[in-house]
Amino acid sequence: MASPAPSSSTAQPALTDLFTPKLVTVLREGYHLADLRADVLAGLTVAIVALPLSMAIAIASGTTPERGLFTAAIGGFLISALGGSRFQIGGPAAAFTVLVAATISRHGLDGLLLATIMAGLILLLMGVFRLGSYIKFIPYPVTVGFISGIAVILFVGQIGDLFGLSLPAGESGDILPKLEALASAAGTINLAAIAVAAASLGIIIGLRRLRPHWPGILIAVVCAAAATALFNLPVETIGTRFGGIPSTLPVPTLPPISFEKVQAVLPDAISFALLGAIESLLSAMVADGMTGRRHRSNMELVAQGIANIGSALFGGICATGTVARTATNVRSGARSPLAGIFHSVFIVLFMLVAAPLASFIPLAALAAVLVVVAWNMAEKQAFATLLRTSPGDAVVLLATFGLTVFRGLTEGIVVGFALGALLFIHRMAQSAGVEVHVPPIPEDQADTAGVDRRPYDSAIATDPDVAVYRITGAFFFGAASTVGSVLDRIADQHRAFVIDFSAVPFIDSTAANTIEGIARKAARHHVVLLISGATPAVRKALTSHGVRPPDVPYESSIEAAVVAAHREVARRGHSRPAVPA
Repeated sequence: MASPAPSSSTAQPALTDLFTPKLVTVLREGYHLADLRADVLAGLTVAIVALPLSMAIAIASGTTPERGLFTAAIGGFLISALGGSRFQIGGPAAAFTVLVAATISRHGLDGLLLATIMAGLILLLMGVFRLGSYIKFIPYPVTVGFISGIAVILFVGQIGDLFGLSLPAGESGDILPKLEALASAAGTINLAAIAVAAASLGIIIGLRRLRPHWPGILIAVVCAAAATALFNLPVETIGTRFGGIPSTLPVPTLPPISFEKVQAVLPDAISFALLGAIESLLSAMVADGMTGRRHRSNMELVAQGIANIGSALFGGICATGTVARTATNVRSGARSPLAGIFHSVFIVLFMLVAAPLASFIPLAALAAVLVVVAWNMAEKQAFATLLRTSPGDAVVLLATFGLTVFRGLTEGIVVGFALGALLFIHRMAQSAGVEVHVPPIPEDQADTAGVDRRPYDSAIATDPDVAVYRITGAFFFGAASTVGSVLDRIADQHRAFVIDFSAVPFIDSTAANTIEGIARKAARHHVVLLISGATPAVRKALTSHGVRPPDVPYESSIEAAVVAAHREVARRGHSRPAVPA
């Protein structure tokens, strides 16, 4: 598929190294008092963000708020202690609310706990059999489609609490019946709930713009709870609906297990495992992009599996890596997985000390929190870009989005992936007809074949400043993660590098998005990136995803790109240290 110009012999890592938790790696490297202080502060910051979110997500999932705290405490602890990422923060995720609520409505709470344990076992096996890399093969339009679909469902699920509507018990989890129920309850609007929700939204949005480092979500929830208690506002609270939250963790217990129950919840367990794998590895990749470090995907899946089993034993819901909290952890100066462990410890301390105060939290304020989460989840820019750039990607995106919203997440992902595969086959056939001189899968050729064979230039392969990487054949979602990983490593070791696309017949949105991520990382670490040999179609796909001049110059050939790279390196006149793994 692709071949780097620099030749190097890299030993394959031992199996024990691949399944060593990052916490062990950090402690082996040396851990000091300054690192401990940084991790404690980062853990406290993340816990402040996670407290209201965990309760809000549990309520939106159709269960009680303390189960979100159990998930953040137990699941989050195990993910940080055993995971393959230095910065991953685990806990309940908004993306699971739809699946969890549907499982509870069909099988009850015991069914949910059993499905969560089974999902943990599936994730554990996925990690043991080293299937983590294959999760990255899901096409980019499918990922954007189902995440945006979940955001829409999450938003619709908050309308009742936002407006203080009196809805019938056991309302449907499907979106159309839910909208009908909301419309029929329009006469029960509570003005006090609307005021609390609007004030909470105003505080969160205002602080995000004016004081972005302040914990806007926690401040909004605390202010709403204080106003509700002081003015005796007629709004529903955690106390009035759920009777408060306990101040201690429960004793671990197994849910009732039978062969019939296992069969019944197996589809839900598979959905939990698939979404958990996608969410956790996506979150770990976000942390990699922010820090320049690299996670171990299979160890991460093993940790996710153990964390889900542990969470369910303590009465929690599905746990996974969470993008927003992981990003907060990085921005707060975390040094190691201990920051995530401290985050879980602070959650437990909150339950011990301040659990009675949670009874005053109005549900309208938590609904406002989840509206902000849904807005941030929706891949608005990516959605618009995919609709503009490619009719085929737009079909995959809209099919996945529509099925996720109106049918279910599993159907959305399966159909989206199938359409993505068909689209790939179609593009391969098209490229074979239009650009016969560049076969999608290159064939072996004899040295005596009548092809243009230029003399080998060892200077390019051994250049200490500029690396050249040639991609050959179709660059699509199946190869994007592998090529992206190699490019990451090259970018860590050179001051400039050139990606040559002269032998690429086409590129899909997943691959273009991978190159855009590489370009962002290169810019952040002051590495010069150039593209050479791209056809007009390939260049159009790259520029539509943000890989455009002047940030990323385009040259007609490798030689021209290398000259331009040296010129830019000389102009900057500085070297860049390698980023450790």
